[in-house]
Amino acid sequence: MIVVSTRAVSAAAGVHPPTVYRLFGDKEGLLDAVVADGFTAYLTSRAARKPTDDPVEDLRAGGDPHVGLGLANPALYTLMYGRYRPGTPSPVALAAFEVLAEHMRRIAEAGRPRVPEDRAADLVHAAGCGTTLTLIATPGDRRDPEPARTAREAVIAAIAMDAPVAPAPGPVAAAVTLRAVLPQTDALTAPERGLVQEWLNRIADPG
Repeated sequence: MIVVSTRAVSAAAGVHPPTVYRLFGDKEGLLDAVVADGFTAYLTSRAARKPTDDPVEDLRAGGDPHVGLGLANPALYTLMYGRYRPGTPSPVALAAFEVLAEHMRRIAEAGRPRVPEDRAADLVHAAGCGTTLTLIATPGDRRDPEPARTAREAVIAAIAMDAPVAPAPGPVAAAVTLRAVLPQTDALTAPERGLVQEWLNRIADPG
C-alpha cells in the first residue's frame, strides 16, 4: 500500500502545504495528477512504436514494455493500475484502454479473432496488470518474468487465431470481422448502423 502525505510532498517540492491544496484540491487530486502524467508518458511511448502488418505480433511486442514499466516504476504503476476508484474513471486511463481496444479491432479486421473484441481486451488487460502487479509484489531475488510471458501467450492463444480464417469462414467469423469494420462505413444512417450492429452481434455471439 502506498502512503503519501501532502506535507511530505510539499517538503520534497520545496513549497508550503497550502500550495499543494491550491493546485490539486486535496491529496486525491494530487494522486490523480500523478496517474494522469504516468498514463500520458506511457501513451506517448506506445505511440512511438509503429504498427506492423501483424496485429497479433504487435500485441505480443507490447507485453514486455508494459511489464518493464511496472518493474521500473513500481509505485507509479501501482497508482496507475491498482488504485481503483469507482465512479471516477480517469480520462487518460480510458485513453490507455482505448489503445488496447484498438489492438483488438485490428485483430478482428484481420479475420483472426476467437472471441468478441471487448472480451479480448478485458482478458489482455487482466493478464497484463495482474502479472505485473504480482511481479512488483515479489522480492527481487525471487522475481521470475517467465509466468508473465506464459500468461500473455495463453491469452493471445485464447483471443486470436494463428492465421486469418479461410476464404469461406462461415457466418460467425464473417460477422465478427464485419462488426469490427462497420464503424468505417458512412453508407448507413445511425439507426441503420445500430440495426446492422445488432444483427451482427446476434450472429457473432449466438450463445
